[in-house]
Amino acid sequence: MQHTLIELFYWPPVSWMALAWRSDVLWIEACENFQKGSYRNRCHIAGPNGVQRLSIPLQKGKHQQAPVRDVRIAYEEPWQRTHWRSIRTGYGNAPFFDHYADEVAPFFEKKYTFLFDLNLDVVHFLLKKIAWSGEIRLTETYRNAGQVPAGFNPPLPEADGGLKPAGTPYPQVFLERHGFLPDLSALDLLFCCGRQAGDVL
Repeated sequence: MQHTLIELFYWPPVSWMALAWRSDVLWIEACENFQKGSYRNRCHIAGPNGVQRLSIPLQKGKHQQAPVRDVRIAYEEPWQRTHWRSIRTGYGNAPFFDHYADEVAPFFEKKYTFLFDLNLDVVHFLLKKIAWSGEIRLTETYRNAGQVPAGFNPPLPEADGGLKPAGTPYPQVFLERHGFLPDLSALDLLFCCGRQAGDVL
């Protein structure tokens, strides 16, 4: 049985999904401190002008040393409306956008208090839609990649908090304009490939 220990990201990249897809049990690190400049509160999507970054603003405070489950989302700016507008612009013509849009839209309407809760619901949704048959568990104590038990497959961190790109190229909305854009948010994979996403992963 394959166990994987991984951080929780906002609409995580395809590389994150690839690790999850190959896992029987996905352990979410729920006891770490928040890391600035990572995918914990941002993602990348395709847009008419290339890769576009979407970031969730956080309530003011020292997040760097805060427990990840205590980090609160800020709503002074209409970031949800901005994110959803960008997603509609980027993927409105994607093969499976109309199929999933009504299920994705509520994530940009509900006002979550904590970033961790939003990201966890996003991950449950994504894994369900690609028919992943594994189990998600939350850690109860902090463990980094050097401390995981035997049988675990730790994540592969990059300097910016992402993962090493994985998966097979697939048709994208702006492929002719920009070429293949690797390791975008799993939203890209979902809207472009639907339930066939597992074949890519």
